[in-house]
Amino acid sequence: MIGAAETWNLLLSCASTAFTQPSLALFRDLATAWVLCPGRRTVTRMIRVADPQGRRAHDSYHRFLRAGAWSMTTLWRVIALRMVATLSLNSRVLRLDLDDTLFHKSGRKVEGAGNFRDAVRSTGQRVVYALGLNLVVLTLRVTAPWGGEPLGLPINLRLYRKGGPSHLDLAKAMIQEVSIWFPDKRFDLACDGAYASLAGRALPRTHVTSRMRRDAALYELPAQRKKGQRGRPAKKGRRLPTPERIALNTRKGWLRAVVDVRGKSVERLLLCRSVLWYQVCPNNLVLLVIVRDPAGIQHDDFFFTTDLTVTGSSVAGHYAGRWSIEDTYRNVKQFLGGEDPQSWKAQGPERAAALSFWIYAAIWTWYITTQGTKQSWNVLPWYTTKRTPSFADALASLRSTLWHQRLFNGSDSKPLPQKSAAVLIDILARAA
Repeated sequence: MIGAAETWNLLLSCASTAFTQPSLALFRDLATAWVLCPGRRTVTRMIRVADPQGRRAHDSYHRFLRAGAWSMTTLWRVIALRMVATLSLNSRVLRLDLDDTLFHKSGRKVEGAGNFRDAVRSTGQRVVYALGLNLVVLTLRVTAPWGGEPLGLPINLRLYRKGGPSHLDLAKAMIQEVSIWFPDKRFDLACDGAYASLAGRALPRTHVTSRMRRDAALYELPAQRKKGQRGRPAKKGRRLPTPERIALNTRKGWLRAVVDVRGKSVERLLLCRSVLWYQVCPNNLVLLVIVRDPAGIQHDDFFFTTDLTVTGSSVAGHYAGRWSIEDTYRNVKQFLGGEDPQSWKAQGPERAAALSFWIYAAIWTWYITTQGTKQSWNVLPWYTTKRTPSFADALASLRSTLWHQRLFNGSDSKPLPQKSAAVLIDILARAA
């Protein structure tokens, strides 16, 4: 049976097709150092963990990011195939989530950076802009063996540059790429309203679920043409009320259903109707799903999907699960220091950001594969109800495994007292 440390090394070795032999060695050292490094993940701090004896010139790690001979596309393909193969994703349909995020950067010249709206600091009344990398991220939604809220594991990423391809163009290119990796799979994509127009982009084997504007201009399908009728065929039928007016004016027809909202079952009222949202998807009907809180506390939500065969509860639950990508952003930034590497030139900034997301996916893959439903954390007296692991627990578990390997594989025969070893390993694993 392969040990936990060997499983991590094997996971990194599976990425060998993306690298030359020298680059593969650098990648393995840097990826492991990224996990083990305490504090900020600047390249120089990670070098102190990866190569404390100075076996290589320190600039070789910087060159690896900005000009190394390796392919990030191949690296994404490797982790995507690995996850689907090892995480029991046997369904013919893969659930994907899409969004963009801002990686804050500072410096006079950071390649690919620009001033973008900071979603965290902006409000409805005040827009805040910040310098950084605008990353469009595609994640694979995975139901963990312990249940609860799903995980969003990154499988592709693009850097948006002003004056270059739009966010929608980058998103379409990523989905097309993933469809080539999985020729026998179909995809259910969830994205926020900024990406709703993907519904009209003819994505391969992909249904899109997103928000619909409250004031969206909706229509029926055009009436069938009469025999011998002259003139250009109509593209739209009768104008319908806006989604908000439909919700306000409809008294009957609401269906009470249980919706899975991020691992929890909640009761909602649902109203479904097939409509033509000509501005977004001019050639096909979409299914409008209005979700209402029976208690009247929350405002009505308006969703749509290009899959006309699904139920309203599955649409509402699918969109609610999109929040897993927001958890991914938080974990990558807070626990993996995705914004920390001080790489400014050439491909360095984009590659460093992409690697932080790749490592995040690799850590969860390792954890699910080696730990499963086993409790890997100590029960704390102030949190005795904890039943599921967080990413911090998964990261600490991997750190513990790797430090244990580093400390004891080359040790002499005299054992370190177990009590002392446990304290030291726990401190190293939890170091931030």
